Amino acid sequence: MGLALIADPWFYAAAVPAVLLMGLSKSGFAAGFGALATPIMALSIPVPQAAAIMLPLLFIMDAMGLKLLFMQRDKALIRLLLPAGLLGTVLGTVLFGVMSSKTVAAVVGALTLLFLAQRLLFPPRPDSPPPPRWLGFTLGIASGFTSFVSHAGSPPISAYVLPLRLAPVTFSATMATFFAVINLSKWGPYAWLGLIDWRNMATALVLVPLAPLGVWLGVKLTPHVRADVFYKVAYAGMFLTGAKLLWDGLR
Repeated sequence: MGLALIADPWFYAAAVPAVLLMGLSKSGFAAGFGALATPIMALSIPVPQAAAIMLPLLFIMDAMGLKLLFMQRDKALIRLLLPAGLLGTVLGTVLFGVMSSKTVAAVVGALTLLFLAQRLLFPPRPDSPPPPRWLGFTLGIASGFTSFVSHAGSPPISAYVLPLRLAPVTFSATMATFFAVINLSKWGPYAWLGLIDWRNMATALVLVPLAPLGVWLGVKLTPHVRADVFYKVAYAGMFLTGAKLLWDGLR
């Protein structure tokens, strides 16, 4: 059976920066920007196909991120968020095809922008209590669901984790661990839904060399960036992601 990969040059014009951006996000350095990767790739192909092509690349990025960051994760946060995220992927499997990708994009984008508006208009004081655990579980479900549909799981989970003001390396390690398990759980459902085919996997193979490059660059840069700058970049990524997803959903 021939591996008839995508040959359209416009696809690769979108895919190359999308994969690099996802790699940077996987390292934690450009946290929030990773949710832009699938929408960028979807400028030239349908969202489900873009999600399928990105899945094996995420596997490589996750493996690299875990190797470099696993020991710095926040174990208590993982125990809270991971079961919720896996529940969200089950929900995504059940509702896939019922809710359009545009509807999901619009909802995620709107919620992301509302979170950022709340942070801007009502900034937390240094003595503010951490967000409640029930909110973390709820946003974990939303993250698993949106990650399953379009690999856009970072805005919901970031809305809970960013206010905790973890050290940048701890934040990066916790997010890397969470999404490594979530992405691994998608393989069976994606295959069952018919998204894992020869053409998508052959196209992903062409993009494989880019997968570790973005992660490596981000991991090297993260320890050298001040925490305040790190979080400004993260919030900027969430704003751009929210605006792009909302635009994609409404246009």
